[in-house]
Amino acid sequence: MNRQKKIKQLLKAHAKKASDKLAPKNKPKYISKAERLKLAAESSDDSNTPSE
Repeated sequence: MNRQKKIKQLLKAHAKKASDKLAPKNKPKYISKAERLKLAAESSDDSNTPSE
């Protein structure tokens, strides 16, 4: 019984890992604080420049 339980547990864990890999990622990619400041500075430069 114990051996069967362990085998089932392993198979279930492997199946879960496989399905998690296939699941879509809803989390946005991490952007560091420095990168966010850089992007904000670039966008503010673009908006301050008058377009002709």
